[in-house]
Amino acid sequence: MRAMTTIDQTQRAAVMTWPSSQPAPAAAAAERRRAVREQPAPLEAVWARSEADVRAVQRLRYRVFVEEMGATPPQQPHLPGHDCDAFDAYCEHLMVRTVATDREPARLLGTYRLLTPAAARLAGGYYSETEFDLRPLDGLRAGMVELGRSCVDPQWRNGSVILTLWASLAEFMHRNGVQSVIGCASVPLLDGGLNAAALWRQLRLTHLAPAALQVRPRLPLPVQCLPGVENVETPPLIKGYLRCGARVLGAPAWDPDFRCADLPLLLRWDDLSPSYRKHFVGA
Repeated sequence: MRAMTTIDQTQRAAVMTWPSSQPAPAAAAAERRRAVREQPAPLEAVWARSEADVRAVQRLRYRVFVEEMGATPPQQPHLPGHDCDAFDAYCEHLMVRTVATDREPARLLGTYRLLTPAAARLAGGYYSETEFDLRPLDGLRAGMVELGRSCVDPQWRNGSVILTLWASLAEFMHRNGVQSVIGCASVPLLDGGLNAAALWRQLRLTHLAPAALQVRPRLPLPVQCLPGVENVETPPLIKGYLRCGARVLGAPAWDPDFRCADLPLLLRWDDLSPSYRKHFVGA
């Protein structure tokens, strides 16, 4: 089911009152133009419908993961400047972009990719299975969608893009009867893994999934060898997932290509907090 959500964030411009003794000068027109420029652009969430859409998504991912974060995933010689892998062909790609106008074309701002149960069977499994043994989740597979490769343009990380993405994801879950969502939440290893290890120690006490659903990393981050750090701040994206009702499925895996630690997360529709459910889908 493909859906489209349009969110208009344009706010009413302030009304300028000019003294009666002064006609509205050229400065007034300039002020109006400035106000229009400063208004947030309306955003829309759409599903990739063409190869050009997917290529745009892959270029955004390359800018964020490779150029900004220093990842070194396997390169595709025929597609330089693109982050892509074998799973892309099986995934649905959700995009948030500005709404095109007569003066400005649409600009891609953020993305997620989704791998449905049927597509995962065709792909030979979920991407997360390259990092974790997911056999404890076998009972959930029929209604389990995987989210991955989420990223937002650096100039648009003010919350509006990610909330637009989440609203469309929640609508997708609701309309298609998705019972659970899995994915990996990444923590950079710029400090050698200290924050990632500390975050795992904190979250295992407060947000760990039941033992029957816990998974094991194929290449574990050696948390037992990393000294303790107290009061580590949970990254905003992970904090948002946890507030929605997500649970941590186990210890982090080490992803040397993306230079990060990946925490496996699971969000079941029944665990989605009522306030978020009402906010995103009105249900």
